[in-house]
Amino acid sequence: MTRGNQRDKAREAAQKKAASQKKGNTMSGTEMQRAKESAAEIMRQKQANGESILFFLFKSLFPRPSLDLEIA
Repeated sequence: MTRGNQRDKAREAAQKKAASQKKGNTMSGTEMQRAKESAAEIMRQKQANGESILFFLFKSLFPRPSLDLEIA
């Protein structure tokens, strides 16, 4: 019954591998907070950069007419 033995050995190896892997978060509370703040600051910078590019494109595509009209 080689097949049954092979299945048992594979099951044991899988259980051993699963036990050796850590589950969940490995960071402490302060490390997690620092990582979140860092990611948030990066996203704020990206958003500000994207908004400035969109503003420039909008201004270049749709220039405002001059308001220097002479009234007769």
